[in-house]
Amino acid sequence: MSPRHAVSRRALRRSPARHAHSPRRHPVMRTAALALTAVVAFGGTSAATAYARLQGNIESADVEHLLGAERPPEPTPDPDDPNAGTPVNILVMGSDTREGNDSVASDEVAGQRSDTTIVMHVSADRSRVELVSIPRDSLVDIPECERSDGSSSGPQPNTMFNAAFQTGGQNGSVTDAAACTQRTVEQITGVRIHHFVVVDMSGFIDMVDAIGGVPMCIPQDMRSRKAKLDITAGEHVLDGRTALAFARARTGEGLGDGSDTGRIGRQQELLAATARTVLQKNVLTDVPELIRFLNATTRSLTVSSSLANIPDMAGLAYSLRSVPSGNITFMTIPFGAAPGNAARVVWTDEADDIWARMAADEPIVPVDEPAVTDPADGGEGTEGAGTEGTEEPTTPTSEPTTTSEPKKAGVDPFSAEDNTGCGSA
Repeated sequence: MSPRHAVSRRALRRSPARHAHSPRRHPVMRTAALALTAVVAFGGTSAATAYARLQGNIESADVEHLLGAERPPEPTPDPDDPNAGTPVNILVMGSDTREGNDSVASDEVAGQRSDTTIVMHVSADRSRVELVSIPRDSLVDIPECERSDGSSSGPQPNTMFNAAFQTGGQNGSVTDAAACTQRTVEQITGVRIHHFVVVDMSGFIDMVDAIGGVPMCIPQDMRSRKAKLDITAGEHVLDGRTALAFARARTGEGLGDGSDTGRIGRQQELLAATARTVLQKNVLTDVPELIRFLNATTRSLTVSSSLANIPDMAGLAYSLRSVPSGNITFMTIPFGAAPGNAARVVWTDEADDIWARMAADEPIVPVDEPAVTDPADGGEGTEGAGTEGTEEPTTPTSEPTTTSEPKKAGVDPFSAEDNTGCGSA
């Protein structure tokens, strides 16, 4: 099924997102950008050199003209709150090109592909970050895609989602590949994408090493010859190469049924562990650490021109410094087996609601109402008790799960504080 029309109409019927206007005018982002610019301006030659190096690391291109005229609408500004933020949607793709690098996978596959695609939503009030994975085997309608060299591809109905990246990049351009994928995502979800980021999977090694590795609990021994993964069950601090192998592994011992959806779950666990590490080490607020991390990160990124400036990138990162790990949510878009093709999947009706909530800047996992406590416990939290003259909070937050029942990454929505394997997060 293609959720485009149903989602677009439902998203448009919803009330516009609060705190909506130009992403670059968000006060926190602007303050961070100015602070970083001041450090560069007055910090001497070394700071200026660092800034130039970071900016020089970034590869980018303006692809707005390749996205077509029929795009999902921008959120409508809130007339009562003109100076607040706006939601930001970033399309994150992992490019697993094998060319010139033997640290990725020895499966003798040439060319560039994107086996990892995530729509990342940052809420307008910067209280939530939500990451929704799209299975590469999803059957979707890929629209006509134009390329920067003037060539174009025709529409491809009922085609594997992963083909959008390959189709757009037939001329060798990563940004054209990303533009075709972005156009496809906007058409099938009804969600406006503001920026794209393509992560070179081999460059991911430097990103992990820059934060000193990622602590993870591995539930069972895992071995994959193709992904060069060999790790035992238990607690580990994954270095960059091991983390990349863990993210790429699909078939082998301890890796389940070898499906792409199983791999998505492991990638989500790795991203959750990385987010915890970055927040716990205060990477986003420690300027030397932030510059070190950005230096490693920018070397592995190709981004849309709208996110290509270091002050903008650093400002967005800094604006997320106070997001609790319990408010970083991961999920896979709901899907089922494709009729007549067990190797492909189609999205369920529930996917429509996920995309519509994201487009409206609402939590993709609805927050349950607070439990009503027994008056015998002192009345705290009892409906109506002690609330006279007070205002209820209007922005819901996602609290970390405290039950011992582990969440299954790739199947269940989970936060970066949830238990998704052995032990607790």
